[in-house]
Amino acid sequence: MDEKFLDMEAVSIEFDEETLEALDDVAFTDHRGNRSAAIRECLDRWLKRK
Repeated sequence: MDEKFLDMEAVSIEFDEETLEALDDVAFTDHRGNRSAAIRECLDRWLKRK
């Protein structure tokens, strides 16, 4: 991973409809409907694979 981006305070990500539906499924089943928590979990999984 390119370390020059580690000092960023925020990022913007656009999701397609299919991804949003998958995130909502994770949010509903694992996070009591909290989409933000589902996004953090999925991002964490992705970063750990990198």
